[in-house]
Amino acid sequence: MRLDLTQISARHPAARTGAPPALRPLDLAIAEGEQVAIIGPSGAGKTTLLHLLACALPPAAGTLRVGGVEPWHLPRRELQKLRGRLFLAPQTPPLPPRQRAVTAVSAGRLPALGLWASLRSLAYPSDIPAAYEALDRFGLGDKLFERVDRLSGGERQRVGLARALLAPARLWLVDEPLSALDPTRARQAIGTLVGEARTRGTTLVATLHQVDMALAHFARVVGLRDGALAFDLPAREVTRERLERLYAQHEHELAGAPPAEEPASAAAAPAVMHCR
Repeated sequence: MRLDLTQISARHPAARTGAPPALRPLDLAIAEGEQVAIIGPSGAGKTTLLHLLACALPPAAGTLRVGGVEPWHLPRRELQKLRGRLFLAPQTPPLPPRQRAVTAVSAGRLPALGLWASLRSLAYPSDIPAAYEALDRFGLGDKLFERVDRLSGGERQRVGLARALLAPARLWLVDEPLSALDPTRARQAIGTLVGEARTRGTTLVATLHQVDMALAHFARVVGLRDGALAFDLPAREVTRERLERLYAQHEHELAGAPPAEEPASAAAAPAVMHCR
């Protein structure tokens, strides 16, 4: 699915009156089937950009086209159908705590199902082998029937990513998918995600805190700072000097390693969120 942003700016819904926009006017084009990493220091506007692309946040100015159409000019029913072709994975996956992993992953297919089939699937997953295969790609095959609230934060994060493999989506939007993973699991997870997107011809846009992962796994890297486009380059052209300018006064984020995955007993309770 192709993405075209022309002089786009956006405000965070919770921003105070008079606050500067989270995204300043920027131009960006992402071809269908392309995989792009978005990097930048905290507060750069990365998550706001993803929510904009997911048609969850209207632009304050400029033009957004998703798959060749302007989503906010569509009738509500058509907008909902378009959202059904997108997959947004927030940093904290919206997984009901008492749900089994098999049901949580199978929920990725809900946009393609009717009402009664959706309700039946939530109670009795119809394709357990597919759910197992998706979980196994992220090293969680043995957690198929585990309850979500008994998984660690990193395991819940990987369950959220496994949903993408069952979703009827042509665009995957993934926000900080490695934040709760140790380096080994992070490499495996991002390698699986990018590899599956390439195989399927699915457009993937991922925000990443781990700059080394972005450069190693993505052919194209976009740098954001203070809501503005700092660079948009092939990964091989992103030099240390560019990174140092991008993360100036945030050097600890450039140098910092991702946190280790916590044990299940120490994991915080999963946040209950609403899917759009």
